[in-house]
Amino acid sequence: MINLHQRQFKILKEKEIGELGKRPEWLKVRLPSGANYADVKNLMRQNRLNTVCEEAKCPNLGECWNRRTATFMILGDTCTRSCGFCNVKLGIPNTLDLDEPRRVAESVAALGLKHVVITSVNRDELKDGGAGIFAETIKLIRQSSPECTIEILIPDFKGDQNSLNIILQTPPDILNHNLETIPGLYHAVRPQAKYERSLEVLHWFSKNGLNTKSGIMVGIGEKPDEILSLMKDLRAVDCKILTIGQYLQPTKAHLPVDRFVPLEEFAMYRAEGKKMGFYVVESGPLVRSSYHADEQAKIVIPSNTNN
Repeated sequence: MINLHQRQFKILKEKEIGELGKRPEWLKVRLPSGANYADVKNLMRQNRLNTVCEEAKCPNLGECWNRRTATFMILGDTCTRSCGFCNVKLGIPNTLDLDEPRRVAESVAALGLKHVVITSVNRDELKDGGAGIFAETIKLIRQSSPECTIEILIPDFKGDQNSLNIILQTPPDILNHNLETIPGLYHAVRPQAKYERSLEVLHWFSKNGLNTKSGIMVGIGEKPDEILSLMKDLRAVDCKILTIGQYLQPTKAHLPVDRFVPLEEFAMYRAEGKKMGFYVVESGPLVRSSYHADEQAKIVIPSNTNN
């Protein structure tokens, strides 16, 4: 039986990794190890928590966990959407875990975090898309770790205004929603999402006073001028932080890598982004949404207690 991702391959030009040549040296990372890494891993297992670091096979897992930073993934480990790039499990989610916010807040306190990132799977079967669990998690972290700044990386909630209002009632310090790629690739990369809807979500939160952030992948079939156009779209909705990283195919069942983007191109995006007015452009092969998020927070939140 041909699955959805395999059908999507026909949309993009198929290109095997072998045709691209060896993976560049700058995309090679060490296996995670170290005492801090072990501490964070053990804490996650003890509290039955998920991290996007593990689920998405992030190449920076070792570096971040050794800095005692991690991105918590709430609402379970099963997603209702079939994005062509993502390694998170697809299927019918389990019953909502109402105790999850408490365990996340306790873990943030145990790690002594000054900045935390909370993301989630998509839960399209829920009336509020999981916005209530986000809000409860933020509330409990504020109570137990008042000096910790909070960034959330949210789904689009299908653009539902009630869900967006729930988030705004208990606002984070940074609101992140990833565009992921250019509009012309959405049908393969984010088939259940809409480019304009994601921009509207970011714009709505910006207009309501939140620091907004977004992230994209390159090397999945786009052209540089299309990325620059996307960056202008983000600045038009007052997005302050942008992360740009190399797409890496997590398994053979996912969309193929189109090209390995050279370091010079990443530098160009960083320079052009600063000209456009982004506060921060984190652009590099191994950059992911939460990479150096604590450092970005120091720039966009003047009263950040990390300063």
